[in-house]
Amino acid sequence: MDSPGSVASVSPSRRPVLAWALWDWGSAAFNAVVTTFVFSTYLASELFVDPSIVVAANGNDDDPALVRALADNASLVGVALMIAGIVVALVAPVLGQRSDGTGRRKLWLGVNTGMIVLAMAAMVFVEATPGYLVLGATLLAVGNIFFEFASVNYYAMLTQVSTRENIGRVSGFGWGMGYVGGIVLLVLLLVLFIQSFGDSDAAGLLAAPKDGGLNIRLAVLASAVWFAVFAIPVLVRVPEIPAQRRQVRVGFFRSYVVLWGTLRSLWRDSRQVLLFLIASAVFRDGLVGVFTFGAIIAAQVFGFTSTEVLYFAVAANVVAGISTIFAGRLDDRFGPKRVIMVSLIGLIALGTVILFIGTSVPAFWVAGLSLGLFVGPVQSASRSFLARVAPAGREGEIFGLYATTGRAVSFLAPGLFALFVSLTGDTRLGILGIVLLLAAGLALMIPVKPKPAVIA
Repeated sequence: MDSPGSVASVSPSRRPVLAWALWDWGSAAFNAVVTTFVFSTYLASELFVDPSIVVAANGNDDDPALVRALADNASLVGVALMIAGIVVALVAPVLGQRSDGTGRRKLWLGVNTGMIVLAMAAMVFVEATPGYLVLGATLLAVGNIFFEFASVNYYAMLTQVSTRENIGRVSGFGWGMGYVGGIVLLVLLLVLFIQSFGDSDAAGLLAAPKDGGLNIRLAVLASAVWFAVFAIPVLVRVPEIPAQRRQVRVGFFRSYVVLWGTLRSLWRDSRQVLLFLIASAVFRDGLVGVFTFGAIIAAQVFGFTSTEVLYFAVAANVVAGISTIFAGRLDDRFGPKRVIMVSLIGLIALGTVILFIGTSVPAFWVAGLSLGLFVGPVQSASRSFLARVAPAGREGEIFGLYATTGRAVSFLAPGLFALFVSLTGDTRLGILGIVLLLAAGLALMIPVKPKPAVIA
């Protein structure tokens, strides 16, 4: 019999592993397209600035009024994500706990994925005018809320498709699939909807009209379909949590009482797990900042066009996908904590470099692609670390806490980004807040030891 916190000891077949990983592949439609390289940069572009300010700037990207207006738009995106984080922090652990108790992880994964897809599809209505900025930021926030809810159940299912010997590789394979999926999807969107050919008013092989940002909106709509299609295999092929591992179901509000009992038990008997949840909350929020604001910095500071942002995205995903799959093997051999520590050090160093490279585009390419070496391994190793220590049958609850602790401080990255940008009027300096968060997470991670959780 498995000890508390261990994963299944029976080797699963490869088919459920692939079906599970295809959700990661499909989720690139949200992670890469919506939150990082396409929709978020679309919202932060000049298209959503008062036209009179753009005309007055007359092509001068350094015009103070234009710079300030762009920074204000970036700050609005940060505020929307901060509000989304508060909602997730309050609800995620209870939803994870209830999916354990009812044995319906796949059902709730399907429901929440469906809500993400609907939010993405609705983005087609966000026209490229200032009046639609709030709608765009709201849909971005809603999508993030349901993505976190879906991730709680998806991460918990890692123990249903892996063994204690290969959990790092399975987690790394899934995350690597996400990056590869991002590459394929971004290339398709670039060719079909975004790449401009000459001075045409349309873009891509499908000749999508640029007016009102329609080509970008259609690209996001296509991404919603992509996610919906690749979310199906995990719902069909991966077995549900075994009946004997399900917990007793309680009412929604009673779930908070159970949650409080779980926290007390962890504090008393498994304090290392709580320390990891706190440390990972901080450094994962820094990673959110890297994803959400990295492309905005590329566009506003280094002058990347939407097409150039996608070129960079494809290259970054290639680097990240390869490094993450390789890091999964290092995870199984040396342990997830070492992978996390080394990766955080690399991210802090490279984030600092970006602060001092001026406006050199080649230098940004080198530093940005080097960041990709470490981003994926941190996420994959964090997922496998927690799956290793979660009590059998309580993975949803523990990953709900994982989402909650992450979102409990999720105001930090967007808040610090917005603060530094607002104080200085320089979008680049927003990265300073991200570097500080990563450094704090590294410091908090040092004393953590990988001990299985014991929950009474």
